[in-house]
Amino acid sequence: MRQSGFPSLIALLVSFAVVPAQAQRPPRYFISVDMEGIGGIGTPAMTSPTGKDYELGRKLMTDEVNAVVGAILQRGPAEILVNDSHGDMQNLLHTELDPRVIYIQGAVKPFGMVEGLDSTYAAAIFLGYHSRAGTPNGFIAHTGTGAVKGLWLNDIEVGEGELNAAYAGSVGVPVIMAAGDSAFVEQFTRTVKVEAVATKYAVTPQSARLLHPKVVQERLVAAAGRALASRSSAKPWVIRKPVKVRLRLADNTVTQILQAIPGVRQVDGYTVEFTAPTMADAYRLIRLMYRFVSV
Repeated sequence: MRQSGFPSLIALLVSFAVVPAQAQRPPRYFISVDMEGIGGIGTPAMTSPTGKDYELGRKLMTDEVNAVVGAILQRGPAEILVNDSHGDMQNLLHTELDPRVIYIQGAVKPFGMVEGLDSTYAAAIFLGYHSRAGTPNGFIAHTGTGAVKGLWLNDIEVGEGELNAAYAGSVGVPVIMAAGDSAFVEQFTRTVKVEAVATKYAVTPQSARLLHPKVVQERLVAAAGRALASRSSAKPWVIRKPVKVRLRLADNTVTQILQAIPGVRQVDGYTVEFTAPTMADAYRLIRLMYRFVSV
């Protein structure tokens, strides 16, 4: 007797139903948001919980995230992870964030500013960033903390932006947009090609010439639209492996302590070097050195 074709037909229909569902999974976007480079913040006090107008700084920070999130979601469904990346990493006003995002809060996390970023993300966006330690006139310029005076990856001097872009590149994720003060934008775009927004003009390390926050948010929305439109052509910034790290610190006692870590060598009174097999290994150890080792 000839067998019915119904079972095979059902299986075929099920396969057609499953494949489109998988193919139509919305893209995932990672947003790392620092505070010094947020528009409307013109003094260091605004970035400190004990400083004047810090609460206003938190509101400005939250509004910039929401502006970019809105620009992303205007183009269609997306999964968005927002990682608080400033200080104690408890700055964004959670209840005022767009409810469609997932928010990472807290500073004790191995990958700090890029915690949660992996190869499943379509792109990364950096908001509120600043230039690296030692940048002339860079607004609140620093790298990680005041403990760091210089950081190099494979002999390329980097700040937080380039360090985070290198980590993103190591998992195959391009940074498609970055925003911060004018010194950051000028510096970062020399190395990483992105859609960039200068949220203000750095005057000195302690002051900035500000644009109105609404103007900044409008520029962020427009830049996000351009970045998303050209996402398919964006390339990750990749540091070759193994990764040679050189870290210059402010305290020469810390460099002596860091020699206790296997593979770490003291170059001079303020500088240590090590080689990591991957960017992830490099990132974890760099963060340990400047944030959690002290005297």
